[in-house]
Parts: sequence; C-alpha cells; structure tokens
Amino acid sequence: MSMKRVFLLVIDSFGIGQMPDAENFGDKGSDTLASCYYAFERMQEENSQSKVAPFFLPNLRNLGLFNIDGVSVGEKAADINKNAAYGRFSEKSMGKDTTVGHFEMMGNVCEKPFPVYPEGFPKEVIDEFEKLTGRGVLCNKPYSGTEVIKDYGEEHIKTGDLIVYTSADSVFQIAAHEDIVPIDELYSICKKARKLLNGEHAVARVIARPFVGKYPDFKRTSNRHDFSVEPFKRTVLDILKDENINIYPIGKIYDIFAGKSLSKPHYTKNNLDGLNKTLEAIKSDFEGFCFINLVDTDSVYGHRNDSVGYAKALMEIDSFIPEFIKNLKEDDLLIITADHGCDPGTESTDHSREYIPFMAYGKKIKNINLGTLQGFDKIGATVLEALGSKECLDAESFYKDIKIMENEL
Repeated sequence: MSMKRVFLLVIDSFGIGQMPDAENFGDKGSDTLASCYYAFERMQEENSQSKVAPFFLPNLRNLGLFNIDGVSVGEKAADINKNAAYGRFSEKSMGKDTTVGHFEMMGNVCEKPFPVYPEGFPKEVIDEFEKLTGRGVLCNKPYSGTEVIKDYGEEHIKTGDLIVYTSADSVFQIAAHEDIVPIDELYSICKKARKLLNGEHAVARVIARPFVGKYPDFKRTSNRHDFSVEPFKRTVLDILKDENINIYPIGKIYDIFAGKSLSKPHYTKNNLDGLNKTLEAIKSDFEGFCFINLVDTDSVYGHRNDSVGYAKALMEIDSFIPEFIKNLKEDDLLIITADHGCDPGTESTDHSREYIPFMAYGKKIKNINLGTLQGFDKIGATVLEALGSKECLDAESFYKDIKIMENEL
C-alpha cells in the first residue's frame, strides 16, 4: 500500500534540543524551540498590561510536537491526532547546516565535514577569484551578513570591489550592491566561484548576497541565490526521477541540490509565500514528491538572534496546518521536520547541533511515538517506500511502523 503523494516540509533550523555531541560543535545547551518559548514568556511578563498572546502552536501540538522525547517546553497533548506519528532524529553527518542536513535526508551522509575558514580564505583562492572576476575583494573573514554590508558597503560602492565573507558554516558569500553589480553579473560571479572552489576548497555553498540602499541603511534583498556543491552520490531525488515519479521543489530546494534531478524550481519570497505555494500544491492534481524548505526561521530570525520573531514565524507555519490537512487526499502523507538548529537565544549567530522534530500525518498513518532515531536518511528511505519506489537507500525505512495496515483500516 503506497502513497500517491508525499509532502516533506522542512522548517529550516527548527532544532528541539542539543544532541549528545553538541559540545564538540560549541553548542552545549542549545535548544531552538525552548529559546522561542521562553522569549515569548518573558515578553508576556514585560507586557502584562497589553495582554500579549502566549506562544501557542496548537496544530503542531496536536501532531505530537510537545510529546517528542526530550522536548522540555510546552504542554504535552493527551489527545494527539489519531493519524499522527512523531519522534526526533539525530544527525549522522559531521555538520550542522542546510546542505549537510538536506543531503543526509536524501541519502548522502557527510562523514567528512565540508571545509570552513575561521581565518578567511587562503590567498591563492582570493587571488584566483580576483583574476576570474576582474574585481578586488573586501573583508575575507567570518562576519555577520547584516554587519558586513554596514562596515564594507561604502567602500564597495566607491571601488566596485566585492565583499567576500564566510561564517562558521562552509560558505563563500559574496555581497554586492545591486546598483554596482547587477544581479545577473553577481550570479555569474558566483558560478565562477563555484567552479573555482573544488577539491580541498569545495565549500558546501557559494551564496550571492545582494543588497540595496544607502549607508547606514543598507538592506539585503530577496535576490539571494545559493550555488551548492552537487550531491556526491545517488539521492532520493535521483531515484524518483529515474522512476518517473514527479518532484515538486518549493523554496530553496532546487538550489540546495544544485538542480540535480530537478526540473522546474518554485522559488519563494518568504515563508508566507512558501506556505501558500505548498497549499496550492496540496490542492492541485500533482502526484509524486513535494519537497519544501521554509528558510525565514533560519535566515531572518535564527541568525539574527530574534527569538520572538522566530516564535511568531513558527506560529504562522502552525496556522496553515489545518488547511493542509483539510486538503490532503486519502493517499497523501505530510511530513514536517527540520535540517539542523539555529538557537536564537544563545550568543552565537551560527547554526546549532540539535535533534530535529518529525511529525507525520495521513489518513493511513497511525498514532505512534517513534522515540529517537539516528540518521535523517531514514526519512528519505521512508519517502521512497511510501511512494512505492523499487529502489531503497542504505538507511532503513520506518514506513511500516507508521502506516495503518490494510486489515486495520
């Protein structure tokens, strides 16, 4: 008994508590969900006169979020939806970012971490980059994305030199003012950087970071574009394509996988746009695999240490769940999960090594607590089995654990 459609919705960076090895990544005590919860609690106390509404995720709660092992905040549900399965996953890969998390989910476990550059990129890399682009380089060190344009934006406008910076993640980021370096040129520059950065310098992502405005009010635009390294082995997406099962990527999924085995991207302006596009896909006659990434929780709130903004973004996502469920068909499976953490309540502005939540709903799904499972790739293996694929991953599917058997219907 297979599903006709699987919707896999990734809430980018929605971690639910530190993994056992979090201290090795500098993330001891990280808990993205708890930071959102307590930030709202403090805001209520500080604004008791104005009656601020509580941090409330009734629909995620109904799917088992607060009953997941290790979740320390929120009220556990005694009446979880009878067609909801839930649990948490630990990561096998040596990393804690978008590329690593999504790659593992689709069957590529990264046993060796992608290179990072806490001292900036080597001189030979920058020299070659300048030759390829015909432009100089400013910064070349780890930096906050909003602070780097504030500190180097004026000089960039005067000289036309590119602002190159990195972070704790494996990224080569290029910031440029849209009036100085048009979008098409910036994307072309990023493609050149992507070809340059291979071998020992094969960073996970080259990222175009365009901005507009005048000092000191520079503002990054929605024209960001990621140029990812290609998956290093066969993925769920490759398998589905070879079996002529449709794939519907929403958000930055197309970019994360460098377009491999994907046809038409469905880019989004923000989470609200992504949620609406997801609802459109659910309501459509599409059959196959719909893979969604909602990035604002990470890029707009997690990295900016905005716990309250993050909490509000989660509540916005939660508000769409009833419409998703209402429009799901008999043979549909909805999975809600994440790819890593990005605790907005810590001093760090980087990603955090956390467990991710897993919540699944479908009319043929049973109410079960899966507990703690190791490896995001189990999710990908389950997607394949749910869609009736003839091929499988090295990881073990848990589809048989969550589906209702024919004799139980």
